[in-house]
Amino acid sequence: MENGIKKKDLDSSTKVKITQKTHVQPKKKLGRKECQLVTFDLPYLGFFYNQKLLIYKENGSDYDEIVKNLTEGLSVVLEEFYQLAGKLGRDDDGVFKVMYDDDMDGVEVLDAIVDDDDVDMMASVDDLASKEDIVMMKDLLPYNGVFNLEGLQRPLLAIQLTKLRDGLAIGCAFNHAVLDGSSTWHFMNSWAEICNGAHSISQLPFLDRTKARSTRVSLEIPKPPSQEDLTTISASAPKLREKLFRFSELAIEKLKAAHNASSGPTNGTRAAASGPPYSTFQSLSSHIWRSITAARGLKPEDPTVFTIFADCRKRVDPPMPESYFGNLIQAIFTGTAAGMLAGHPPEFTAGMIKAAVVAHDAAAIEKKNKEWEEKPIIFQYKDAGLNCVAVGSSPRFKVYDIDFGFGKPERVRSGSNNRFDGMVYLYPEKGGGKGIDVEISLEVTAMDNLERDKGFLMDGEVV
Repeated sequence: MENGIKKKDLDSSTKVKITQKTHVQPKKKLGRKECQLVTFDLPYLGFFYNQKLLIYKENGSDYDEIVKNLTEGLSVVLEEFYQLAGKLGRDDDGVFKVMYDDDMDGVEVLDAIVDDDDVDMMASVDDLASKEDIVMMKDLLPYNGVFNLEGLQRPLLAIQLTKLRDGLAIGCAFNHAVLDGSSTWHFMNSWAEICNGAHSISQLPFLDRTKARSTRVSLEIPKPPSQEDLTTISASAPKLREKLFRFSELAIEKLKAAHNASSGPTNGTRAAASGPPYSTFQSLSSHIWRSITAARGLKPEDPTVFTIFADCRKRVDPPMPESYFGNLIQAIFTGTAAGMLAGHPPEFTAGMIKAAVVAHDAAAIEKKNKEWEEKPIIFQYKDAGLNCVAVGSSPRFKVYDIDFGFGKPERVRSGSNNRFDGMVYLYPEKGGGKGIDVEISLEVTAMDNLERDKGFLMDGEVV
């Protein structure tokens, strides 16, 4: 993006202007390095760059010094996370890989400002932190609508630093074929550590993906959809609304109590109902799935699918360390008829989710990998399932602990990329409590119905 080009309006009075574009490389020369992408990575080539937005309030620090410290810290942390400063490539056999060389551009960094012509009109942190619709904030994020496959030519990480009236927005776009949520927040935490004065990061990334899967999969470069195709898809897609729902700790406790009220199995899967009580994740996921299905007004015989992008680091054999850098997730599916969810108590739905998660062990992962390797499929949204509810991110990611030296974020959000009807992102509540923030994208009528459902939020809050 060229300097000085204005992006679309955030709202009727707010514009973002890019003032500078630079590239940041690792501080030390590292030479040439390559890393094979493996079966856990490759299905996501057809997704968009994964976007994260962190909004910070100023604490009296000089803005220019903050930006300088962020940039210098980035160059240091990239010495360990150098893959993010590289690009995608393929070898002679058609196997995708991450390539890094000191001559590559590195990470793209955009400096931006909101309404710099009139400081009184600039967006404030509170203005943005109170927005419920990420579309209103999309111009604070780079690489909107950019496919992961474009990492063959583009940087694998782009960062936009936007000056606000009383703070800073840090928008990041990560190539999702290169890393998952766990690796994303590992990098962000490590970057913050360096900016806070650490001489080294507390947890080095484990970079050898072939330890998790060594099979070499040859792929043709998928043809990206044309602009005409994208226009057609956009025109036929349902109009979506996005909302942020806050479930307090009390609401979570009520949900868990309701889902664990009966100790007997109700779905024919005794293993799912026996053992430990339904977890926070299982209870909340069940509640969201049931509520969205009801809000959609499906017929009793209509199918509905629940999808989890599950972390497999501790599930594979041998287990991989938490510091494994890459994608080590797999999609887990379970489904039933809409009438089955409505006609049974909450533990029925939680039992199905629990059974699917428990069954996804090392043997199931191995089977799924082999099936994919025999017939590779680059994932698209439609693959999530009919009348789908899909959960990404996790409340266990300590996103509100990312402190670069000027305080913790006021708000953390996912960007507008990789959203579809039924996509759900989970984040911990700000402040370190046990509440959970739930971002939901839904077709407009369904979202209207969900908002009117007084039982959905328990005692929570719609933002």
